[in-house]
Amino acid sequence: MDMQRPPLALTMGEPAGIGGEIATKAWSALRQEGPAFFFLGDPALLPGVPHRRIASPAEAATVFPEALPVLSLNLPAPVTPGRPDARNAGPVIAAIERAVALVQAGEAGAVVTNPIQKSVLTAAGFRHPGHTEFLAELAPGEGPPVMLLAAAGLRTVPVTIHQSLRSVIARLDADLICRIARATAAGLRRDFGITAPRLALAGLNPHAGEDGTMGSEDRDIIAPAIATLRAEGIDARGPFPADTLFTPHARAGYDVALGMYHDQALIPVKTLDMAGGVNVTLNLAVVRTSPDHGTALDIAGQGCADPGSLIAALRLAAQLAAHRRNQAA
Repeated sequence: MDMQRPPLALTMGEPAGIGGEIATKAWSALRQEGPAFFFLGDPALLPGVPHRRIASPAEAATVFPEALPVLSLNLPAPVTPGRPDARNAGPVIAAIERAVALVQAGEAGAVVTNPIQKSVLTAAGFRHPGHTEFLAELAPGEGPPVMLLAAAGLRTVPVTIHQSLRSVIARLDADLICRIARATAAGLRRDFGITAPRLALAGLNPHAGEDGTMGSEDRDIIAPAIATLRAEGIDARGPFPADTLFTPHARAGYDVALGMYHDQALIPVKTLDMAGGVNVTLNLAVVRTSPDHGTALDIAGQGCADPGSLIAALRLAAQLAAHRRNQAA
């Protein structure tokens, strides 16, 4: 374990979900090898392992091998597994805000977020669609925030995220594709250390439109965007039929695949590595990763949650933070 690197800040997420359980399991798995992290939340969410309140992140690395360090944020309402309570929304939001502030101050190395229950936060007055938009407001980067999903042997980015398929077709244009692709390439260079990223763009329609016979968007929107990107020196290719873009042979030819809509980019990652997939937000002023799953209210409190995705998110956050530090040196 590198005692010189700032520890990672792990937020508690939805208290009635599996965030506390997977945090304790991740600590048990990483306590000897690291990376060191501390939990921002209520200590009552951490059953079954030793934990210790700390006054600042500086204490976390020393405490970590023996106990899970906790920067305490107490919840005002009792927690019932599987039953979120809007009265606890304030500390959930405060944990995210404090994690970002600690990274910006150099006291923490990166933000790792446990899943939140967006409907509960919205009912309590939270005005953001999710983590990504909130973090972009707290720590804006030089370009638009980009959701990247990383799994074993695959990275994907959805050009459009949480919107209906009908609205995707209305919104999709060459300018949007170029903005997301530029931001993706910049993020891969900055955070992943890939000096010349190779971008593969999926077609929107079956067979990538087959020259307009199955839809004109691939020919009239996506192909011109790729031409623009290539003229700017970005290695962008496609549009490729999405049904063959994620085979092992195809994956060897690119560093990231851009899907035109949410499921096109997320289904292959979750199919290949549901337990180890990681959600990364590129182009923030801080490094942020998250498990690639939700709050799992249906199994909360049962002790059966798989911590694999959180462990992968913690490890990847440490790697990305190290890339940023090396670039700044």
